[in-house]
Amino acid sequence: MTKSVVITGASSGIGAALAHEFANRGYNIALCARRTEKLESLKNTLTERHSQLQIITSALDVNELDTVPTVLNELKQTLGNIDIVIANAGITGVRRTGNGDLTKDKQILQTNLFGAIATIDAAVAIFRQQGFGQIVGISSFSAFRGIPGSAAYSASKAALTNYLQAVGTELYKKKDINVTAIHPGFIRTEIDENIEKFPFVIDADVAAKTMANAIEKGKSDIVVPSWPWALLRNVMPKLPESVIAKIF
Repeated sequence: MTKSVVITGASSGIGAALAHEFANRGYNIALCARRTEKLESLKNTLTERHSQLQIITSALDVNELDTVPTVLNELKQTLGNIDIVIANAGITGVRRTGNGDLTKDKQILQTNLFGAIATIDAAVAIFRQQGFGQIVGISSFSAFRGIPGSAAYSASKAALTNYLQAVGTELYKKKDINVTAIHPGFIRTEIDENIEKFPFVIDADVAAKTMANAIEKGKSDIVVPSWPWALLRNVMPKLPESVIAKIF
């Protein structure tokens, strides 16, 4: 039976790259995002390349928390079963602390944390009912050490990683329900025009291959790319602030 994957935030960036990668691997794909015109364009591209697969779309704003379980259950009805749910929807934002305007911080936390929690919660309910499944959360390397100027973003990803760890522990007796936390380093996508100023940048399609490999192997926690972030994961929290400030 053909497996299926649901991807939130699938209209661009890592989400779109994962959609291409899983389609290449023969999965049916459910694309979810706010920008439905981009979803339809991606659907058309995938369908042309993989006519044997079921490619569907659904408008989803994860900030509207109450709608998330409704959308995921509708997708399950269409797909039959859902094997993987990837909570990828997220936003970035830069704000120097102390200007008194928390608007951007609230938006980031709402989307990156509460939107992801709503997605994960809905997925767990479906997986408990069907008896199997895999939850994947796209966190960030900034979960291990906050990035100056992106304090809210870093905090949202640290909280998401912690949440995924807790969910994984809750489900540890459910051998057929897995939780995977993915921590990308700097990935070249259209949402970050300044990405080239950071070190060790890789393309989204390269990152998607590594992520898909880890997901299929059922790994619980990875960094992408492995080098040098797997090493820096343990080193960076111990670095003095002066060094972190120079890096970022």
